[in-house]
Amino acid sequence: MSAFVRMCCLLVAAIVLAGCASPNVVSTRSLLAEMTDLQTLAEFPEPPFTCRQFSSYDREAKSPSENWFANADRGQYLRVEENAGRTEYVMMDANGPGAIVRIWSANPAGTLRVYIDGNQAPAIEAPMDEFLGGKLPGIPAPIAGQRSRGWNSYFPIAYARHCKVTSDAGDFYYHVNYRTYPADTPVVSFEPSDLELLAGQVDDVAAALASPREAGATVEGSALPVEIPDEEGLLVPGGELFIRFRQGPGAIVALKARVEAEKVDQVLRQLVLDISFDGQHTVACPLGDFFGAAPGINPYDSLPMGVTEDGELWCHWVMPFEESAEIAVRNRSDESVRVELETRAVKYEWTDRSMHFNAKWRTEFDVPTRPMQDWNYLRASGRGVFVGAAFTIANPVRNWWGEGDEKIYVDGETFPSHFGTGTEDYYGYAWCSNEPFVHAYHNQPRCDGPGNYGHTAVNRWHIIDRIPYERDYRFDMELWHWTEDCDVTMSVVSYWYARPGGADQFAPLKPAELRLVALPEYVAPRVEGAIEGEEMRLIGQTATVAPQAIRACSNEQHMWWHNGVTPGDRLTLGFDVAQAGRYRVLARFVKARDYGIARLSINDLAAGDPIDFYNDGIVTTDEIDLGEFDLPQGESQITAEIVGVNASAVKSYLFGLDYVRLEPAP
Repeated sequence: MSAFVRMCCLLVAAIVLAGCASPNVVSTRSLLAEMTDLQTLAEFPEPPFTCRQFSSYDREAKSPSENWFANADRGQYLRVEENAGRTEYVMMDANGPGAIVRIWSANPAGTLRVYIDGNQAPAIEAPMDEFLGGKLPGIPAPIAGQRSRGWNSYFPIAYARHCKVTSDAGDFYYHVNYRTYPADTPVVSFEPSDLELLAGQVDDVAAALASPREAGATVEGSALPVEIPDEEGLLVPGGELFIRFRQGPGAIVALKARVEAEKVDQVLRQLVLDISFDGQHTVACPLGDFFGAAPGINPYDSLPMGVTEDGELWCHWVMPFEESAEIAVRNRSDESVRVELETRAVKYEWTDRSMHFNAKWRTEFDVPTRPMQDWNYLRASGRGVFVGAAFTIANPVRNWWGEGDEKIYVDGETFPSHFGTGTEDYYGYAWCSNEPFVHAYHNQPRCDGPGNYGHTAVNRWHIIDRIPYERDYRFDMELWHWTEDCDVTMSVVSYWYARPGGADQFAPLKPAELRLVALPEYVAPRVEGAIEGEEMRLIGQTATVAPQAIRACSNEQHMWWHNGVTPGDRLTLGFDVAQAGRYRVLARFVKARDYGIARLSINDLAAGDPIDFYNDGIVTTDEIDLGEFDLPQGESQITAEIVGVNASAVKSYLFGLDYVRLEPAP
């Protein structure tokens, strides 16, 4: 047992909970205070509440035996009603007391209206994209905002008796997450004037979420003594490192790690982090996965977790214990590793509401994409609160892997009270976007690409939208992949708090599980013999010409002529001919609703009749025989001249060449 260990016992300022005079009165003010308060997560809520979700999930999904993986998750509402002469689509209708804690959409539309306590006039009335995009005065970014094509607002909206949410435009995706308190809970309902009255507090919350690492590092308390190893050096294969706190009650409030190794990505999977509180083993994860951005070092910043550019892994989850805590790092790799740890624990008042922190990991290799399945994140029993999930997938194709919905069951539910619309929607982005993004509550630190090929890492922390349970909790995520015949490898860390004695389904980690799937560099498939349009030399054009990615094309790209094309315009591209001769010239093109009719020629010789490239949707043509031509060695030319447009087309006259292929003619 050897490692380099450093202790940091700095004290920082206390969290100041702004709210009403009574701690049991719920208001938008008190909820705003919870948005950056990690300490509150470690105590079972008082007053208690449930957290559920309305969404646009496909209502044809009735049960595991009836359309369970139905996927028409757009434009589904509780009902449609007429109000003041306009049609409104009802997204949420709930009795209070309660509070909205998150609204998400992939394509916000129309005017969002939030009606509170039966009032005919909405308390919030604003363009939905402004409200969710952080553009509405009084609800700034990053409390609300768009990231990786997903629109989220975490602005809390309290209501005493009732809440209804509508839009006057349909056909969009949505989630509305909300709390419900016991009937006698005093709640101060949100009023439009609160945006002005609470402006200072809202700005403070926005500033904290914009600098989440600093915001999550504010916990009051006197430092606890710690037992650390005397030795310094490398953690050898099979070696173990222990740090112990034996003078509780206390709480670990900071944990940092650095790893130096030849194969860092692999070693971060094979260093195992185990943490026990009061003799109960509640954390069991590969060290790299625990910090929410595996595999490898993938920088991001959030409220409870993060990874820095220079490889520091840090955690600010508050982890209480009544008597003792033990942190262990075990080297299950075949390499000697230098591990540097910092940790901090402070005195803490343990109560009958205090909970132990839990984080456990599971993985499954070579999972077939058919038949579809509900892949389990967590099953837990006892009393606790779910606070997050970090997921990673190794995807061997560029097609989208995450069409599946989250399904969360609480306290014996037979139908999930969270039924989502897509894996990326749960993680707060949309449209299978591969764009990395960072936020205090949700992140995509890694997406290799192209498309969704390779390793992807995503996480989401349930802070204001945490999910308490009294008896049991189950979280499943559908595996719903666009490709029907491939295998994927998936891993997840689930994070939750539980009262002592809580149980879960996780089996002990096995050495064979602690391996990293290596995916080769992606090579786009090409049609044999294709001379790619996007690789041809541009000789002349009258509008913009550039490659555009289309998966159905050879090399998954085509040469796209767009942005100002008009009838009479010509595009000429040069392609190489290795040997002079007579060739049959074959070509494949793209069709779409805004493509024109083009006359083609090879070296200024007509190549058949004009071709109509209109189609209601993007498709590639079959190979089209342009005729036989005598081609010299060296460069030949293909020219497209726009001569018109289909009557059903959008009159943009675009043109796209996938490839040319030459066959020697007799």
